[in-house]
Amino acid sequence: MYNCLTAQTRFGGIINFNQLTEKVNSLKVQILHNPRCSKSRATLEVLRCRGIEPEIILYQDTPPDTEQLISILKKLDMQPRDLMRKGQAEYTEMGLDNEALTDAELIAAMRTAPILIERPIVLANGKASIGRPPESVLEIL
Repeated sequence: MYNCLTAQTRFGGIINFNQLTEKVNSLKVQILHNPRCSKSRATLEVLRCRGIEPEIILYQDTPPDTEQLISILKKLDMQPRDLMRKGQAEYTEMGLDNEALTDAELIAAMRTAPILIERPIVLANGKASIGRPPESVLEIL
């Protein structure tokens, strides 16, 4: 459970709930969410504790398209392989450990098997953040 009044940031600072709520009242926030994932559930709780009701995108049911994945990667400043869950069976089964694969091929694999996409991803204010730890998403608000 998370304290809904304050949050510890990655850099050790405290974010006051009231200040954060004022800042994000008009902000559109989206979360690429997997309800089976504890980090995804915790990130959603962190947002809700701060009065933010994000648009929930069940990305395994409706995976981001190629353009959306490219945009997310740019916002995260990551390469496609960096956004992939390498421990998933699909990663090995699909031969994605092959270093010769192009970015386009890796993105196509994430579209085919969205379970490979690291989660949760929060999008807000033209930025993106992976909720690991869950409180880290507060930095883009």
